[in-house]
Amino acid sequence: MGTSAFTDKAAKDEVARCIREIERVTSAEVVVAVRATSGHYRHTDYLVGFALSFAALLVFLFDEHEFSIDWMPLDSVIAFAFGAFASTSIPPLRRALTSRRLMRANVRTSARAAFVDLGIGKTSGRTGILVYVSMFERVVEVVPDVGVDIAVLGAPFTAAIAALDAALHRGPSFPRFTEALRALGPILGKALPRMADDLNELPDEPHA
Repeated sequence: MGTSAFTDKAAKDEVARCIREIERVTSAEVVVAVRATSGHYRHTDYLVGFALSFAALLVFLFDEHEFSIDWMPLDSVIAFAFGAFASTSIPPLRRALTSRRLMRANVRTSARAAFVDLGIGKTSGRTGILVYVSMFERVVEVVPDVGVDIAVLGAPFTAAIAALDAALHRGPSFPRFTEALRALGPILGKALPRMADDLNELPDEPHA
């Protein structure tokens, strides 16, 4: 499932409905941001290119067939370019060869940058919550503002975050993502109930 499944008009409308449902019961302001990737991962592409180039060189040196020495450097360069291009063009391959720790670190950094860029920390009660979806890494990072006390929300909130992440981790599922997103409503409503004078300070439509 590609990024478009989370960013086409129908998906954006559904996410906006989920957020409106959540914010009917809580003073928290939820924002969803969807990104295709949170890092460039060129090192993975170069590693694949190098591996293919080295394999080609081994064939040239040890295969029983004869190869022209004059063409070996060019053939090795072509093998490198092909491997790097294949890694860039085949996301599952690139993802499988990239450190999960690095991908999560990149998502964490990008999510916090998006939190600032989108002005989520500017709500009057400091109760903004960013749900950051990074499609290539298949990771969801939730960034709460200082007015959202994770300790008070407790285990149910932690489980809801895990469910959001699981909706992408083993293959993106938009229905599972929206189900997990809606589950935030009762949890936030219990700790941060909606007040009569609450205003909708942040847009409901997801940022993509």
